[in-house]
Amino acid sequence: MMRSLFSGVSGLKVHQTKMDVIGNNIANVNTVGFKSSSVTFTDIFYQTSQSASGPNAATGAGGQNAKQIGLGAAMGAIAVNITGQGGSQRTDNPFDLMINGDSFFVVNKGGTNYFTKAGNFNVDEAGTLVNSAGYPVMGWQADSDGKIQKERVSALHVMASENMSTPPDATTESTFFGNINEEDDMFKKDPPNDYIPIQMSFYDSLGYEFQAMFHVRRGNRPATGDERDYTIDLASLTKEGTVIAEATKDATTGAYTYIPGFTQQTVKFHTGEDTLPANGNVAAVEPGGLISVGGTAGTKEVSFDFSAITGGFVGGQTADALGAVKPINVNMSGLTNYGSASTVDTKTGNSEGIGKGKAPGEMSRLGVQTDGKIVASYTNGDQRILGQIAVAKFANAAGLEKIGENLYAETLNSGKFNGIGEDITADGGKFTTGVLEMSNVDLSTEFVDMITTQRGFQANSRIITVSDSMLEELINLKR
Repeated sequence: MMRSLFSGVSGLKVHQTKMDVIGNNIANVNTVGFKSSSVTFTDIFYQTSQSASGPNAATGAGGQNAKQIGLGAAMGAIAVNITGQGGSQRTDNPFDLMINGDSFFVVNKGGTNYFTKAGNFNVDEAGTLVNSAGYPVMGWQADSDGKIQKERVSALHVMASENMSTPPDATTESTFFGNINEEDDMFKKDPPNDYIPIQMSFYDSLGYEFQAMFHVRRGNRPATGDERDYTIDLASLTKEGTVIAEATKDATTGAYTYIPGFTQQTVKFHTGEDTLPANGNVAAVEPGGLISVGGTAGTKEVSFDFSAITGGFVGGQTADALGAVKPINVNMSGLTNYGSASTVDTKTGNSEGIGKGKAPGEMSRLGVQTDGKIVASYTNGDQRILGQIAVAKFANAAGLEKIGENLYAETLNSGKFNGIGEDITADGGKFTTGVLEMSNVDLSTEFVDMITTQRGFQANSRIITVSDSMLEELINLKR
């Protein structure tokens, strides 16, 4: 009878433990990245009053089973549903991340790496990516070329001072394109100057933006041959909206004296009906096509050296204002001389966008790609990879130990973290930005477990009260 009392007590204890776990699950139903737990019971030591015996052929007696009395229940295990994916909550915060897969974020607390599914991150005052408790998020650093260095994980200082801006770059390539119609009315607008204006923008090594205004003028047709020459002269040069140098115009004749020191360029087109045949290294030229730039047949590129300007400065400006300007290689192969409207324009950079130059850039936006790479965008159009968020995987993730604050610690049964981590895409996983993984607690399951746990606790309490009544009856036998 005393055994039933102790069995009832053990039943009360294990059901109370299960209720504690259920209560913790329900309390964390809205906790970011929380993984629910479940309790299983096991029976405990049995008192054997008679061991099992086999049949006896000599006596004809049959075998008997053992006679055992159980001594109650014990807690078998508290298992964490570590692989169950929680629901998704949209936040639109670029630093809120959800892992699609079985990996874990790595954060550092007091020099020790811990692991979490909670991806509610932000940037602290020092520019470091941290979780809600202020622990740095760990990942890999990027070199100056944006290549990820997959070494031991370290804190990601995404908004450190060195990442807040990008340096300027001088323009070294430019492109002229479009059509020049020799009958265009623009050539008759300002006699005796027959020109079409073209503006080109570029940057110097310090990031100052310049605008150069050119005049494209008609030259005379040669006495023989189907050709037409045009000259390109520099009419004005502006730096950050301030005129540095400009051509002068004769008050009497109206003729321009262009900025000295800048080399006039001659552009020659084919104006005949037939294709000019190839000649040596010079390709065939279709009617209306470009024959040459600078007087050398087949040459369609020329260098503009603005730093060579020797005069025409205005407003107290000097050649010092051009000291950081580099020579610019200008490709004019896109120019034609058809009868359609004149549409000449320019763009910085070559056909592949190389050599455009740029102003200094300030960080305007940060984003995280699906592979965890953190990309910064700048006001000058630059983009830089600042680092990559690494993840950790474990042979037995359920063996991790919960330590609070949505953190897990490795154990002997979970497997060790190698200190380097993995790329989330290695096993087909990815990050989803602007979304958080919520708790994977299933309330309907928890409420059903709560009912069965309550009834189990109630039934075990009845064991104690009934056993007590039986003891009372036994004691009353003496009366």
